[in-house]
Amino acid sequence: MALAASRWLFLLAGFGGLLLMAGALYLEHGVGLQPCPMCIVQRLFVILFVLVCLAAAIHGPQRFGRRIYALLTLLFAAAGAGTAARQVWLQNVPVDQLGSCSPSLDFMLASMSLSEVVGLLWQGTAGCASVTWTLFGMSVPEWSLLAFVGMILFSLLQLLRRH
Repeated sequence: MALAASRWLFLLAGFGGLLLMAGALYLEHGVGLQPCPMCIVQRLFVILFVLVCLAAAIHGPQRFGRRIYALLTLLFAAAGAGTAARQVWLQNVPVDQLGSCSPSLDFMLASMSLSEVVGLLWQGTAGCASVTWTLFGMSVPEWSLLAFVGMILFSLLQLLRRH
């Protein structure tokens, strides 16, 4: 019985991540919001979280395997939360203290080393700090941070479960 419950929880979490991606794609293609490089990185962490959840749902691991999957989901959720939190912080920094717009993520990955790309992404720019859309007074990065906190809680639940 515990095995089925674990499978269903991972499947549910994976479905939740797919809904997040559907919302992000709607905002991009339906509403017309262009994602900044930090937003793209957050999407990558959501996709990795979903893939691990779906793999766990298909595999149906025992206790040790469930903990491995939970550690992986925790890693991706924490990295996404860190990126979202950094973007929320950037949104609260005065615009004159931020750098100008950076090149696209594709260009940076093609022309720079990975450590340089990460440094530029983490530094942030005015493009990543602009608030162009809100829902209930919260920006997209704030909603992303909230979603990543939920993913972290799910991962901790799976990691610390006894059965």
